[in-house]
Amino acid sequence: MTQDLWDAQAATFDEQPDHGLRDPEVRAAWADLLLPLLPPVPAAVVDLGCGTGSLSVLLAEAGYDVCGVDLSGRMLDEAGKKAAGMAVDLQLGDAAEPPCADHSFDVVLARHVLWAMPDPGAALGRWVRLLKPGGRLVLVEGRWFTGAGLTAAECRALVRRHRGEADVRRLDDPRLWGAEIEDERYLLVSLR
Repeated sequence: MTQDLWDAQAATFDEQPDHGLRDPEVRAAWADLLLPLLPPVPAAVVDLGCGTGSLSVLLAEAGYDVCGVDLSGRMLDEAGKKAAGMAVDLQLGDAAEPPCADHSFDVVLARHVLWAMPDPGAALGRWVRLLKPGGRLVLVEGRWFTGAGLTAAECRALVRRHRGEADVRRLDDPRLWGAEIEDERYLLVSLR
């Protein structure tokens, strides 16, 4: 059922400014946010729940070795169009159990994915195992006006079950979203 839901949204998913990153200002805002958080290129990054691949492509363009994983074949078709000619490995798979080897990535990145997991704590445990020693966990999450999502406090508590630190930063800059926001959106970074 979840796969069908995301397949159905693939054709129009990028219409949201923060999904498609088509607006140069929105794209630049995401680059300015994420690139300083990552280790030097060509570090290996897995983008879990990559959707149409906007962040995967952004990071690949910056020189990162990127693997994008998504449950939706149609989302990956769109991602493949964006990533044509780039070294982006796109894999069909469930973000809760990514088809990736343990200890194979310098960065695990997930944007608006953890809240949708049936068991967020178990998913985080799996994601942490994907990291090489010293790897970074980078999550973009929120508690949206609809009532869906995770608060920053909830997300931080989940991460702290698996990692020693979880630094949270509010993401209220309208350049990231293409508009003003009123709900809770944040970045969580865990370096250990």
